[in-house]
Amino acid sequence: MADRLVPALLLAFASLAQAAPQHSPWPGGVAIVAIDGASRPDVRVGDRPALVVREADGWQAIVGIPLEHEVESPFEITIRRAGRPGESRTVTLQAADYRVQRLNVDRKYVDPGQEALDRIFRERDIIDAALANWREQRIEDVSLAVPVPGTRSSSFGSQRIFNDQPRSPHKGMDIAAAAGTPISAPMTGVVSTTGDFYFNGNTVIVDHGQGLITLFCHLSEIDVEEGQAVAAGELLGKVGATGRVTGPHLHFATYLNGTAVDPALLLAP
Repeated sequence: MADRLVPALLLAFASLAQAAPQHSPWPGGVAIVAIDGASRPDVRVGDRPALVVREADGWQAIVGIPLEHEVESPFEITIRRAGRPGESRTVTLQAADYRVQRLNVDRKYVDPGQEALDRIFRERDIIDAALANWREQRIEDVSLAVPVPGTRSSSFGSQRIFNDQPRSPHKGMDIAAAAGTPISAPMTGVVSTTGDFYFNGNTVIVDHGQGLITLFCHLSEIDVEEGQAVAAGELLGKVGATGRVTGPHLHFATYLNGTAVDPALLLAP
């Protein structure tokens, strides 16, 4: 019995060790910063708080690095702990090799008229506020379940060129799936925003706490309401082709401290 128990325990400990993302110090990546002390530290990137989880011998800050951050520029975080002076730490960054992606879409998504632009600007305020929200919540594990089965693209960070016109880098992962495929919550959270947006189509945003936010776009159906608490695995909606798309798929994006990070870094192995 003991001989069978030891491998099982080792496997359990290995799974726990993989629960947090790996240190990925590049634009669009995640910095993992170890912090000692008994009391929970306050960690900030500029004026934005960062996610902190408890470790056996201290704490870990899990910090999103903006895609637009220049590798040559220092990336600094500020740490404040009770009874101790504030501390600034610099994370040394590496270059990321993101590709160029060329797509052809309906012209209205490349050259929108004034009425559409007014709508886009209104929606941007709503979406940006949801993605930068901070909700105090104890978090022990930031690994996310895959929200929908399918082939995952590696298009995060790629320079998007629509109809031969350069646009902002892609800030999510596209998962190929048939229209109508159910989409499930990757982690417990609260639905903060839903809506039909110009570029994103039918959209659901889930707030998991401490600035960890997930975004789901181009849905054919939305099956949750704003303010609704959802458990991991609960139905959010179904895959579709609404908004600026070339076909049915799920645009899945993840945010930490208000900045987009590569979802591949947070998905459970």
